[in-house]
Amino acid sequence: MKASGYLPTFLCAAALAFAASAAMAAGEGGGEGGGQTVAQCKKGEVWDKKKQKCVKAQRGAVDDESIYEAGRDLANAERYDEAIAVLELAANKNDPRVLNYLGYSNRKLGRVELGLKYYKAALAEKPDYTLVREYLGEAHLQMGNLPAAKEQLAEIERLCGGTTCEEYRDLSEEIAEFEQKG
Repeated sequence: MKASGYLPTFLCAAALAFAASAAMAAGEGGGEGGGQTVAQCKKGEVWDKKKQKCVKAQRGAVDDESIYEAGRDLANAERYDEAIAVLELAANKNDPRVLNYLGYSNRKLGRVELGLKYYKAALAEKPDYTLVREYLGEAHLQMGNLPAAKEQLAEIERLCGGTTCEEYRDLSEEIAEFEQKG
């Protein structure tokens, strides 16, 4: 009879694992390169969550949420030019998430000044957006501005209520590497 308590726990754990993997496959996680657009769609297409298929990337073809997710996934897969092309299709030009990944993709392509403009626009819309602050800090490091990067780190610490959030850890590591290089 002891084993009967184990089975529901095991099934519950299995169901949670399946749900987590399904969410990642659908592009809901922030991980590197995931998502249906990257996994299934050809260049110039994006995953339409409502239709559950790839569609041509054009203005009005899919909702802004699908555009954001496709752009984020393309950026995380280091397909920056494609990410920019998709993100520019968003109807809401002030969505801080879209602005953030436009900044990220441009920065990764070496257009740091343009990236900074997008980050600042994202923060104007959502000042407590810690992922933007992490990427902004990284941009400052790219430009050699350690004090400005540390300002972003302090702001992330304040917003997170400490040093345990992922954005704080990531920027802190980037700052440490920067300082080590001298």
